[in-house]
Amino acid sequence: MGGEQSHLSGIDIEQKAIEVSDFWAQHNATVNNAGTLSKLSIFVGDLLLIEPFWKPQTPLEGFSKNLMIYRHPCIIRYVSQWKKGCKLYVAVEQVTPLSQVIPHLNTIEICLGLYSILKALCFLHEKAHVSHNNICLACIFVSRDGSWKLGGMEYLCQYGSLTEEYLQKSTVHRYTKAVDTSEAQHLKQCPERKDSVDVFAFCTLVTELLKNKPKDEVPNLESFKDLSTRVVQELSIMQRPKPRDLLEHDFFKHKFIQIHSFLVELPMKSNAQKSEFFTQLKADLEGLDEEMVASQLGGLLVSRMVLMHQAARDFLLPYILVPKKSENGALFSLELFKRHIAPKLLNIFRVRDVQIRLIILEYFPHFLECFSKEELLEPILPELLVGIKDTNEELVAATLRTLSDLVPVLGAATVIGGKRAKLFNDGRPNEGSFLREQPGKVEERSDVTRGEFISTLRQLPERQRPDGEEGETSNEEIEQSADELPGDNWEEWDTDNVVEPTESAAKFLVSLNDTARETSTNSKAKRPLDITELDIKSKAVRESSDIDFFEDMEPVIQSDSKFLIGNNATVISSKLTIEAPDVNEEGWDDDWE
Repeated sequence: MGGEQSHLSGIDIEQKAIEVSDFWAQHNATVNNAGTLSKLSIFVGDLLLIEPFWKPQTPLEGFSKNLMIYRHPCIIRYVSQWKKGCKLYVAVEQVTPLSQVIPHLNTIEICLGLYSILKALCFLHEKAHVSHNNICLACIFVSRDGSWKLGGMEYLCQYGSLTEEYLQKSTVHRYTKAVDTSEAQHLKQCPERKDSVDVFAFCTLVTELLKNKPKDEVPNLESFKDLSTRVVQELSIMQRPKPRDLLEHDFFKHKFIQIHSFLVELPMKSNAQKSEFFTQLKADLEGLDEEMVASQLGGLLVSRMVLMHQAARDFLLPYILVPKKSENGALFSLELFKRHIAPKLLNIFRVRDVQIRLIILEYFPHFLECFSKEELLEPILPELLVGIKDTNEELVAATLRTLSDLVPVLGAATVIGGKRAKLFNDGRPNEGSFLREQPGKVEERSDVTRGEFISTLRQLPERQRPDGEEGETSNEEIEQSADELPGDNWEEWDTDNVVEPTESAAKFLVSLNDTARETSTNSKAKRPLDITELDIKSKAVRESSDIDFFEDMEPVIQSDSKFLIGNNATVISSKLTIEAPDVNEEGWDDDWE
């Protein structure tokens, strides 16, 4: 059925029916409207029926026609209809038959539902001057927010058409227990009481629904049951109460019903009445069942009319839009908030109204955890991004603050998008470990140890002394040079932050200094001092580790004269005395001149 064409584009009708009656089958459906999914109920029935009573129009055609004409908050809302072959399709708001819900309702919820049906009957009889003619369990439906809606409009007719003949012909198809066997005669005796048919049927419904309910659950429950029983069994048509009389019974003056009625009729109330109502509402709701308030009043408490009123903002919303935690005074627990309030807020995000959006963003950090990650990604995040592009600066500022709350949940890449890089460094110091000092024990460090430091000192080559150095540098000169290091003259540094070394650190430095001095002394002791090194002409020959590639290429110069050194040459002990050996001075004659 999902592939069938209809007047509603993008509709998908479920194959399985949730309810089947004599004249139609009810299906759930989903409509995709510009990316927004809407849930509907579809009634499917035949266009042709053999019975003479339905010759002018089939039951489903009459049902659809009356829904289009008579509109009321307590009557099923009509959406569309179309024909396909020999079938008629009627689309209405999503509703569930009351017969499937009634086992799960308590007495207060049933009382509230009966109150809604009575208001629909008052509208039909007092405003539209029509009679429903088939008030029973099968003609009542429950909407998604738990409100009871009147349906079954196929037997509805105007007062002028409500005749004895019409009642007799329709009796066969109507609910048997809700039909007064003497209704045609009563109508003939008292034609002005056209509402008597529906009053009798409504009282029959009351006796069925409240039959097994304890009388102490709701005040005046027992008296209302007695009145309904007498209407059904004893009272004549002239003694029967009117729908308005039933509506004003003390049974319907319960605090919960009064609050519900006021919220439904809020547009018709004055500003003074609204202010007084919202000032006291929080205290009134605390005395009621939390589950019932959330399920039955949740949608009304976050409606546009409530959010826009200043008294509601001051005295009610701080306890409605915040889940209950510890002692914050909120009305709904986290679980109830997720189940009943969060879905309403999800729809409010699609409302493009500045004041509504600002209120929702104000409390967003409090109920952020009530949404799943998928719900935050769609539709909340796209709607928030739309708010950034608005010209209202207050809205943009509030939206940016809300987006910052989404970053820890969705991630910065998802919230702000675009390419990102690490432009900041973490300059926090590493956490140091504090060890208890032990006398006589050197602290071991992870970066430099004593052994490694001494090994490094031993591997350093001894610095060459400059030519002409006379003697060794004394320890006093070393200490004096150390005192003259430039580090002691850094005047720019703040001297207040100088950290005094600990006792263990001082011992470690003294030990290193002693070891370094011993190493330097031993190194000097191993190399004996040669006085010839003091001579300017004397120069120590350093062996080079480089390879001489021209070693075998040195030229050989031969001389004819050979210098002979005598074996009896006198050896002078002084190395500073130089004597030339005997040589043949041939070639140094007068010809040189």
